[in-house]
Amino acid sequence: MANGKYAARKLKRDRQRHRWSDDSYARRARGLRQRADPLEGAPQARGIVLEKVGVEAKQPNSAVRKCVRVQLIKNGKQVTAFCPGDGAISFIDEHDEVTIAGIGGAKGRAMGDLSGVNFKVEKVNGVSLIELVRGNAEKPVR
Repeated sequence: MANGKYAARKLKRDRQRHRWSDDSYARRARGLRQRADPLEGAPQARGIVLEKVGVEAKQPNSAVRKCVRVQLIKNGKQVTAFCPGDGAISFIDEHDEVTIAGIGGAKGRAMGDLSGVNFKVEKVNGVSLIELVRGNAEKPVR
């Protein structure tokens, strides 16, 4: 390896070339996370509810988690979003406009025993889902 008095140019060029063998650098430099992300790097997105679905929890848990299929307004992509809260699914109907956000798993992935579900519902028709579940707010009639 060159490390002489005038070797800075070669050291710099070699460093730039070999950075591409680092997976995390290559993914970051190519912007692959934003490209694969349905929200396109945004923290939240609005979408229209297509259907209500039940997602089975992974082992060792046994449950049917209440989720909704949402078509995003910004790009037309379809995602599955979890409805947090006891009885929260009853406040969401088909064709409602919902705001979704990441569910908070490691590296923007799924959380807990919900495989393939990377998002959660935050608002329904502009009203917070948590407020609806608590009974502090009512869903607006459209």
